[in-house]
Amino acid sequence: MIKSEICEILGIRYPVFQGGMAWIADGKLAAAVSNGGGLGIIAAGNAPGEYVREQIKIAKSLTDKPVGVNIMLLSPFVAEVAQVVAEEGVQVVTTGAGNPSKYMELWKNAGIKVIPVVASVAMAKLMTRLGATAVIAEGTESGGHVGELTTIVLVPQICDATTLPVIAAGGIADGRGVAAAFILGACGVQMGTRFLAAEECNIHPVYKDKIIKAGDLCTMVTGKRLGHPVRSLRTPFSREYMKAEYSSMPDDELEALATGALRRAVIDGDNEKGCFLAGQIAAIVNKVQPAAEIVKEVMDEAEPILLRASSWVK
Repeated sequence: MIKSEICEILGIRYPVFQGGMAWIADGKLAAAVSNGGGLGIIAAGNAPGEYVREQIKIAKSLTDKPVGVNIMLLSPFVAEVAQVVAEEGVQVVTTGAGNPSKYMELWKNAGIKVIPVVASVAMAKLMTRLGATAVIAEGTESGGHVGELTTIVLVPQICDATTLPVIAAGGIADGRGVAAAFILGACGVQMGTRFLAAEECNIHPVYKDKIIKAGDLCTMVTGKRLGHPVRSLRTPFSREYMKAEYSSMPDDELEALATGALRRAVIDGDNEKGCFLAGQIAAIVNKVQPAAEIVKEVMDEAEPILLRASSWVK
């Protein structure tokens, strides 16, 4: 069985994180992943502190394994969510969409292991100086907010730039991706899109069906004009937004156009006005299965690949 230093640090069986997907990764999904031996992560997104507290309590009622919370630093509720995770004794915090420096001392004093998502060497070096436990190097293949560098380019550069354990993310959904991440120097992986097809994932059936039926050119990136590029499935909404982005529409109207679009996809399955976030790897996700089965399956697939790769060196 593949184990790495991140398993020892966090007390998990498999070096697999479940991505913090806003309005999707709730307490139920996080607990299912943690019970399967990975690290389940609750997404705070733009939700207020009490919602996050509620999801933490749900997760704790369903598992005694470590569970994390992902905090989006652009959220208007980030300060209260930062306090909630400290009060609730969350074992791990991952962060995205910004610099978590302001909250690092609070979390570390509460005994929380802080693992920021980074998309550049500079941010990895800063997080190393601030005493992060590890970093997640996330390539542009991922769903949701994305950076510029691909996973295969980003991960080895981050590994060279820090002494911290590196978790690879972006474009990983099976054992081949896991094996590739380890060969690049990572000691674990984070998967988001693969868990959209978990039985415990609460997204609308229309959303789940779109993931299962996705093809190789299924996604597109919008939002670059406003400085927050997002990868999602190609839908009438994403195509309309792309046209608006390159029109003369004022920035405030463009931002308003996207407000609530993710929730409309997650809750209503609205193909016309919903934004269905997904990574490029959606094309290989072809079945719905329990979260624990997903975790075990990708690791079981990766092990013989890594063994075979090592046998090629004479």
